[in-house]
Amino acid sequence: SGLQTVKKSSLKNLYIAYEPIWAIGTGKTATIDDATHVHQIIRKTLTRMFDDQAATEMRILYGGSVKPDNISSFMQEEDIDGVLIGGASLKASSFINLIHYK
Repeated sequence: SGLQTVKKSSLKNLYIAYEPIWAIGTGKTATIDDATHVHQIIRKTLTRMFDDQAATEMRILYGGSVKPDNISSFMQEEDIDGVLIGGASLKASSFINLIHYK
């Protein structure tokens, strides 16, 4: 519902960030399959609201206890365009490892 008044031409200026409510502040991370599934649902919703092009071009980020040891798994998924870093960004060494993930 938050996108109902957004014009298609404005989508290029927006990101959608998905974080499971149960992951907020818990240190728990969704499985790759679960995160990918939700991102696919978001893209299908964008297709219904706008069109295939908008759904494909929209940048959808995953947030939810992204850490240096799991970032590469999320970034390998086609429907996950990036990650939203929370607590792992508070330590410089952790943040540097996130930036330089492999």
